[in-house]
Amino acid sequence: MKRIKIAGQWVGEGEPVYLVAEIGGNFQDFPTAVKLIDLAKASGVHAVKLQHYRADTLASRKAMFDMENTGVISQYELFKKYELSDALTGKIVAYCREKQIPVFSTPSHSTDVNQLRKYDLPVYKIGSDDAVNIPFLRYVAKEGKPMIVSTGMCTMEEIQRSVNAILEEGNDQIILLHCVSNYPAHIKDVNLKAMQAMQAHFDFPVGYSDHTLGIDACYTAAALGASLLEFHFTYDKKAPGPDHMLSKANEETVALVKRLQELYAMMGDGVKHPASSEEKNRRNNRKSLVLTQNVKAGEKISPENIDIKRPGYGIPPQDYSRALGKVAKRDLKADDILNWDDLSIP
Repeated sequence: MKRIKIAGQWVGEGEPVYLVAEIGGNFQDFPTAVKLIDLAKASGVHAVKLQHYRADTLASRKAMFDMENTGVISQYELFKKYELSDALTGKIVAYCREKQIPVFSTPSHSTDVNQLRKYDLPVYKIGSDDAVNIPFLRYVAKEGKPMIVSTGMCTMEEIQRSVNAILEEGNDQIILLHCVSNYPAHIKDVNLKAMQAMQAHFDFPVGYSDHTLGIDACYTAAALGASLLEFHFTYDKKAPGPDHMLSKANEETVALVKRLQELYAMMGDGVKHPASSEEKNRRNNRKSLVLTQNVKAGEKISPENIDIKRPGYGIPPQDYSRALGKVAKRDLKADDILNWDDLSIP
């Protein structure tokens, strides 16, 4: 599996999971954006993400939402409400750079890419709604930046077709995200085995874009090898707006980061060897050849005078047959732990 570098940090095989806090759609002004950025950085995520779109280029006035977090509502009107101005974008990018947290965005049209180009963001995110938008994927691919592609609503064949289009534009810096495009997504629909299928099928880092409530799906995805986790992030799950209720609150994100640190500590280096903490127990809790009765000097070791018992610092059980027939160099007592320097060949 390839590794992809985002803002100086590798993402992919052998690397800790990269955490992206999606704050787009959860603010409409600079002070709220600052609050979200500060909380996200303090929680331990690696990057924050915005959304860039213009209602006029994203949705027709006939497009409707009919989802649990929105109800039935005009897509155009909702998107119009949360458009990011160029001025606000510039202030947010500058603030993130001041605070040394990477920031990038999801454009939804070629004109959004044109707007973002001047900020020289480290990566472009492709939303699931554009996962099969081949002309748009080709346009973004030509920017030569890494692309994180969410694959909600996709079949494997559709993902392959989109990957091929990106590769044909000379861009192989691809990270794929398994995603369920429901808001919120329910546990029964998460299907993390699909993420594993993507990992087996593609030679790119594969991660998970989450819309569930709570942190269990993210944690499980990381345990199954996700290279990147993206999730919506909020300062208040009860704040007005459609995405807050399915976002991770600060305390949830802090808990997730802690659990992921513990997860990677548990994962270890993948080499089967005794842990350093086991060394004492290898000596005390393994078994050795132990005398069951007194043995005089010159007397042979036999099944009648030895058994296999703890501790483990004598002759090991696998040498039982080798020890049989050897003679004691000196008088030995019952319950002595037998060692090779106690014996000689007759």
